Amino acid sequence: MNHILIVDDESEIRDSLEGILSEEGYLVTSAATAHEALTLLADAPYDVVLLDIWLPDRDGLDALTDIRQMDSAHLPEVVIISGHGTIEAAVRATKLGAYDFLEKPLSLERTLIVVKNAISARQLRVDNQEFLRQLAFRSCVTGDSVPMKALRQQIKLMAPTNGRVLIYGESGTGKELIGRAMHAESLRKDRVFVELNCAAIPEDHIETELFGYRRGAISSAPTGTPSEKRGTFERADGGTLFLDEVGDMSLKTQARVLRALDEQSFLPVGATHPIHVDVRVIAATNKDLEEEIARGNFREDLFYRLNVIPFFVPPLRDRKEDIPLLVKEFLQEFGQQYGRPHVEMHPDAIDALRQYHWPGNVRELRNLIERVLILNPKAQRIERKHIPPLVSREAARDSAKSASRGEEFSTLLEAREAYERDYILKKLDECGGNVTRAAEALGLERSHLYRKMKALGVNVKE
Repeated sequence: MNHILIVDDESEIRDSLEGILSEEGYLVTSAATAHEALTLLADAPYDVVLLDIWLPDRDGLDALTDIRQMDSAHLPEVVIISGHGTIEAAVRATKLGAYDFLEKPLSLERTLIVVKNAISARQLRVDNQEFLRQLAFRSCVTGDSVPMKALRQQIKLMAPTNGRVLIYGESGTGKELIGRAMHAESLRKDRVFVELNCAAIPEDHIETELFGYRRGAISSAPTGTPSEKRGTFERADGGTLFLDEVGDMSLKTQARVLRALDEQSFLPVGATHPIHVDVRVIAATNKDLEEEIARGNFREDLFYRLNVIPFFVPPLRDRKEDIPLLVKEFLQEFGQQYGRPHVEMHPDAIDALRQYHWPGNVRELRNLIERVLILNPKAQRIERKHIPPLVSREAARDSAKSASRGEEFSTLLEAREAYERDYILKKLDECGGNVTRAAEALGLERSHLYRKMKALGVNVKE
């Protein structure tokens, strides 16, 4: 349902437009001042704003300028309306970014046509932005390492289905980007992709974010709060809903999400009739949900609803052979952005990056490349001396440690067994001691891993 905001100080015009547009199936909210309108726009997305040029607190064209400077992801189309229309005002409004200009008294037929066309124009703009964003996110599956090849193959195989997906991975590994890649390869790729970070929403707001509310449901809401709001489930109808950090939802919210998944319907706060939707849910977490279930923090039945197709996104430290490709891609991205399309990185600098631990994963690498380019504006070749000290020091320390460690073993077999033991322990630690998940991460059968652990003297409690 498209959301229209009417901004006019004349109550008769607001009431008339609200009634007409509501009958046409639009969700409508009204405001009498520019300040009230800007507050509403900051809190919720709107498709079209019908903005009077004469408002009691400020000029409508000044308000238009503020609207055009808002976050582009929520930017509405603005239609200026005026009782004193002039060619000069219409030209100025168009230059400031207005979609169209309507004169009072308003023609019902023309108003409906302009609103419909403005909605289509905004949808085209949003679709184009989404397409460009998808291109920018191609790095999420960049790499020739075995884990990334397997991940691409899994995306290609599973994306065209409607199966729910649960993505496991550390912070910064690109779980959201994998979700977007799944959507882009799915049968829903031409529909909307809606994301919600469950950890970023306060507990008392998460249900209204997910399911929305209807007129009069929020009686104690501050001035300027929209009278109605569509939740993410409703906005994702026909498309994909990405629930990030799903392990941070409260048990109460988990119960409502479980019911919505089972019934493909939900009841907005304050509503009397349920809303039926067709939504594919992709969830992500950096927690061990099986451990959270054991602690009583996550519903087992919801886990099984979400975990139809599990994905494991490897940390960057486990696919360091992909670092040169990622560096090349980030250099191209930021080189174009900062007017340095031909900047390169010295092999010695790449070696330093490959020896670093990367606790922040791909996100940390991307941020580092951008920072290096910004701090060295004249360098056409990034060298080891340009790499931040923390990365360089750890790389040098790891190199020295590796060299000294090689002297500890008298045979190749001893060295190999020591490495295998350390690597298995590291995987078990990453998987919280869960042998099944560790076996999947290592590409082994569970029984094979148990035999290997026994032969190497590995104890899970370590």
